[in-house]
Amino acid sequence: MARPENPALAAFLATLTDTVLFAQVLITRRGTAFDLRHVIDKEATDSVLELLPVESLRDLASHTQDGAFRPLKSAPNLRSGWRALPTSSQELMQALDHVYPGGLADWHAARQVPPPVTHYRDYVNRQTGMYRITQMLTDTQVRDAALAACHKDFCLKQRLWGGAELPPDATEEKSLIPCLEPCPILLEFARKSMRLEQEEKAAASVSQGDLETLRAALDLALAQSPDGGREADFGNPANPRRLRRLKLLVERWLAEVPEKDDKG
Repeated sequence: MARPENPALAAFLATLTDTVLFAQVLITRRGTAFDLRHVIDKEATDSVLELLPVESLRDLASHTQDGAFRPLKSAPNLRSGWRALPTSSQELMQALDHVYPGGLADWHAARQVPPPVTHYRDYVNRQTGMYRITQMLTDTQVRDAALAACHKDFCLKQRLWGGAELPPDATEEKSLIPCLEPCPILLEFARKSMRLEQEEKAAASVSQGDLETLRAALDLALAQSPDGGREADFGNPANPRRLRRLKLLVERWLAEVPEKDDKG
């Protein structure tokens, strides 16, 4: 007896034309089979790419090009230089689940009207223990934490959940894979953000020009992919998500500076 086709897979195949981009995986139809590769290898000849069996894609997705562990599979650091050739729709689903676990199921769920989204307040209000503190963030602080932690430099999922001051991600900013509720990395970052808010504030008077310099320095640090250690080590001041959160704070401080004539 033939196995019934998964509803998520059937819906995805119905939308799949010749080529579709699923986060960083480019999927191309080859009759009843498929060609999968990293999107940056779109124009690469087949012979220069390592041909991998579908079952090897799980290991491929576990580490970056430099061998670092990838705790967040939707991070934009998937290894390149490979291709896989699923010979059936079932193998295609297995391949996508290896690279982006649950991504196809979430894509299908998000097509419901309305989609089954759990927004920030609903999510954190059921937290206990050390994560209960995440309930204390103001709406503005929730916005800063999410915009920093879920930035496209760190995650390719299109965030559908939000808050009072936090609209969902714009479609063109992310990928086909939706994010239906805050993830453990966001929750940990929200916890650290609240701890930072609770710290005693330094007494400092900073000029507009110095704030602009600080913003430029943060832009430079983020562009150079600073060594922030482990991805979710938010105790590290150089963690890129912490840098991006600070940039949001600096931009808000600058917006509060009264306008005045620039005299050099």
